[in-house]
Amino acid sequence: MFPANSPEPGRDPWAEDPSAPGGSVPRTGPAVEVDEPRSRGPRRLRRGGSARRPDDETDADDEEEAEPPVEVRRQISLAIGGFAALLGLGLVVAAQTSSPGHRLPFTIVVLAVQVLFLLAWTMVTRPPALAVVLGVGAVTAVAADVVAVRSAEARLAPLLYVAVGGVLAAVLGQLVRRVDRVRVTDSLRSTATSVFGVVAFATLIVLSRIPAGTQAITVCLTAAGVALVVARVTDAVAAWPRLAPQVPRGAAGVVGGAMVGTLISALLGGYLVTPFTPTRAAIIGLAAAVVAVLADLAVSYAEAGRLMAGEMPPTWAARHVQGPLGGFAMAAPAAYLMCRLLL
Repeated sequence: MFPANSPEPGRDPWAEDPSAPGGSVPRTGPAVEVDEPRSRGPRRLRRGGSARRPDDETDADDEEEAEPPVEVRRQISLAIGGFAALLGLGLVVAAQTSSPGHRLPFTIVVLAVQVLFLLAWTMVTRPPALAVVLGVGAVTAVAADVVAVRSAEARLAPLLYVAVGGVLAAVLGQLVRRVDRVRVTDSLRSTATSVFGVVAFATLIVLSRIPAGTQAITVCLTAAGVALVVARVTDAVAAWPRLAPQVPRGAAGVVGGAMVGTLISALLGGYLVTPFTPTRAAIIGLAAAVVAVLADLAVSYAEAGRLMAGEMPPTWAARHVQGPLGGFAMAAPAAYLMCRLLL
């Protein structure tokens, strides 16, 4: 029942309600926010699963800006292209002096290139037991050249045996010292590349013993040399589009070098004797050019990785000639295989 008398004016009828503990007055009006410090609870997850807080918008200003691409040094690119041209020209001219009873001049030129490859590769990669790897690599190069000249048949199988033996000897030499033994697993790839690279150049001597092999050397090494030169000169002019921000190389140079090298080999095929034709020469030259530019590009990526890791090789010239040397080292067995398959 309602009370008979009405409440006094100005008096809150709920002020004396005994149900409110401690004399606190419940609020009947709209809730008013009180400026009290709120303790931060656990972050609520966004729909994507990441934590969210009201101050996430300010974190966007703290994001690191993207690093600018590495600058392309034009003079260095032109110098590398010139070295590739001289190296290819020297190997092509030396191959013309090779004959059934007169292979010593060409073998000496190949041995000089093998030693240069071994020095450049080991000075850049710095494998453990460096002196052992250099010694084993030099002995392997001489053994590969002797086997290439004196083997009964012009085949790659004897060279493969020499290369495997050289890698095993280099790894065993690295296992002698305890300080070098720790890094053997990490440096196995660089050690194997150094040994197999010097043996790969001996493939040119085996190829010179095959009928039409000297012409195949001319076509393949010319295509590889032109591809490397065009790729480096294009990078010096415009390294675009960049393959990676940390690698000073462009896709236009790589693709354009392979295409121009293939064109030059097709033109050479029109002037060579049977069994060469422009089509066959173009196919052989395409394989050599693509392998050469890709090997050169792989060396550029490896150098960028070392620079990002803070490993600066002390030999400045070695890391710049490493690309063309690697390109010709890969083009030599490619020329042999294409000659066996198409000629």
